[in-house]
Amino acid sequence: MGSISNEVQTECLPFFRIYKDGTVERLIGTPYVPPSLDDPKSGVSSKDITISQNPLIKARLHIPKQVLDQSQATNNKSPEKLPLLVYYHGGGFCIESAFSLVEHQLLQSITAEARILAVSIEYRLAPEHLLPAAYEDCWEGLQWVTSHSAAGEMKPGFEADPWITIHADFERLFIGGDSAGANLAYNTVMRAGTEKLSGGVKILGAFITHPYFWGSKAVGSENEKEQLKVLPCTLWNALYPNAPNGIDNPMINPLAPKAPSLSGLACKRLLVSVASQDQLKSRGVSFYKAMKESGWEGEAELVQVEGEEHAFHILNFETESAKMMIKRLAEFLRK
Repeated sequence: MGSISNEVQTECLPFFRIYKDGTVERLIGTPYVPPSLDDPKSGVSSKDITISQNPLIKARLHIPKQVLDQSQATNNKSPEKLPLLVYYHGGGFCIESAFSLVEHQLLQSITAEARILAVSIEYRLAPEHLLPAAYEDCWEGLQWVTSHSAAGEMKPGFEADPWITIHADFERLFIGGDSAGANLAYNTVMRAGTEKLSGGVKILGAFITHPYFWGSKAVGSENEKEQLKVLPCTLWNALYPNAPNGIDNPMINPLAPKAPSLSGLACKRLLVSVASQDQLKSRGVSFYKAMKESGWEGEAELVQVEGEEHAFHILNFETESAKMMIKRLAEFLRK
């Protein structure tokens, strides 16, 4: 007979188990990979930085190596300014990382294709840090980035990063994310509509790819009888057990009766992407339609990819569909 400490207290398959001694066992996820200043395959340099010690928030930065080489050759005279992407990784709020293989590959590819500077935020994961911790970390990460702007407010102990200071164009600030990261991106941009970003920086655009949204009432192809039993619902309840209004909390259900108006989205451009075989597809399409009807004055576009499943462009990185999706995201960032 195993000891009590080895008994499972809670499990949320296929993501994790929690044992009675408090140990968390993650059942899926990809390995971490180190950053590299010289990646000949992508032509992109990357490095890791620390944003905050308490709570611990880190990030991985990605920039075309050619841009760094040119700046070094000219001693930073008239450095090239790049669109700036603040990115939030997916993984159901509980797995993956800004440092994991699949997310690193994605950001290297987008950075190379779009010729941008990307900051991928390493936020705290549930269940060790229950929601809304990730939301707060993502907001703090964005505030740290915008603190580098000319008018940015620098907190005591702030250490500026030269890649951002020298190469970020704060007139072209984008927020993006996949799956749970898309949820974080949406909520961050909504928050920017009611709270000022450091330096008064404005968000130009946002892309949300296969967004993790849900709700108590079925939409589209969702099954009303199974609505509260499927993984998108059970996972949310496990990771945010005290969420006001539960699965109809506006953070997970932007279309809930008590959700703020989508017209408050604080960006000028929005790209929503869904995959035809994704369980979350109908939710993403409904969100897009509601956004178009909300009175929001920005430019919105919906990309639907047929025959593909959730996060295909990350998990099946070398496919033609994945390459097409990365090119589409890059076009959005360059426009």
